[in-house]
Amino acid sequence: MTQVSIPFDGKPYTFEVADENLIEVLSPVESSPVGDLDAEIHRALSNPIGQAPLGEWIKPTDTVLLVSDDNTRLTPSDKIVPPMLDLLNAAGVKDSQITCMIALGTHRYMTEPELREKMGAAVCERIRVVNHEWKDPDQLVDLGVSDHGTPLVVNKAAVEADVVIGIGAVVPHHIPGFSGSSKIIQPGICGFDTTAETHLLSCSAGDSFLGVESNPVRDDLDSMADKVGMDTIFNVVMNSDGGVVGAFYGEKRAAFKQAVKLATDIYGIDYHETPDIVIANSCPCDLDFWQSHKSQYPAQRMIKKGGTIIVCTPAPEGISPVHTDLLDFTSWPAEKMKKAYRAGELKDGVATALAVAWALVREHANVITYSPGIPADHKEALGHTHAPTIEWALEEALRRQGPGARVTVLTHAADMLPLKAF
Repeated sequence: MTQVSIPFDGKPYTFEVADENLIEVLSPVESSPVGDLDAEIHRALSNPIGQAPLGEWIKPTDTVLLVSDDNTRLTPSDKIVPPMLDLLNAAGVKDSQITCMIALGTHRYMTEPELREKMGAAVCERIRVVNHEWKDPDQLVDLGVSDHGTPLVVNKAAVEADVVIGIGAVVPHHIPGFSGSSKIIQPGICGFDTTAETHLLSCSAGDSFLGVESNPVRDDLDSMADKVGMDTIFNVVMNSDGGVVGAFYGEKRAAFKQAVKLATDIYGIDYHETPDIVIANSCPCDLDFWQSHKSQYPAQRMIKKGGTIIVCTPAPEGISPVHTDLLDFTSWPAEKMKKAYRAGELKDGVATALAVAWALVREHANVITYSPGIPADHKEALGHTHAPTIEWALEEALRRQGPGARVTVLTHAADMLPLKAF
């Protein structure tokens, strides 16, 4: 027997897999964080990629909107924003002209203590820090359609600002290929229907766009960011422990391209055999299933058809504190959900789109879920089998797949990009 340990709910969870079953335990490449994060941030700000230094093009009269990801991401915005504010101040832009908006997409609103923890108390005292009010139509403006024909409704603050700068992190992502760059605009600060259409587009190929740098969704997001006027980003690439390995600042396409290369070096992991069973741990996307569902797509990419995926996630906030209606339909087949949404029978397009993606996983492999935060009946509503422990889940998977079934473990599945090496 081999002892396997995964990071689960802030501590190790150790279980055993028989040697004859275990293929390999895969993790992101061990990457040391930069020795001096402040110095790395200053280096990036001083050496913009594909763009002139900020002081050469910003005007003292400009209003500036910084758009940061939320507390479901580990991006150290509290470290990035202060030197950025200093740089803006040096160019003549006052703190009173600067706002930071949290790009929630359709996540729940962050509380005041959460905002202060994410951005830092010093930032919250210098500038306005606000949630993207995606539920309030008065805060949104209609910009027509993107270059790809997607209805584009975005927070009006981005349109009214003279300068928009996106702040986030780059990892492999099942919807646009990689997170980061223009994803901070859509879905970050867009309206509900815009996000629904983008998510549905990501399901159009049957498999996700995980790790595909150029794809229809990424092209659509970039066109939206162009229309909104976000040309500049500050993105980081982090290791699996949340340490910053590299910082990338400058023109959104050029800086993103360099960040993707580093993210692929860390999270692109060779696998050497097609498994019958994949144990997919959601770390670091653990807050709710709305985040931890990302652990399914690397497993879907590598597992044999008809295999068994074991999703492991703490999910203390359950399936989703926002999209509570999806449990009524998420166990349906993918095509049934698509047709019901287009017919107006399902109203939550964002939930429908993700439920379609989950269904596509289930239609490729059956899913067992171990999660203390998700009730057994909610797992059933997902179309998943409830597991009281990982050990029970593995025993059940072996019963389904046969005693000689081959097992691969993904310790940080939500951020991993499996690359076939055989």
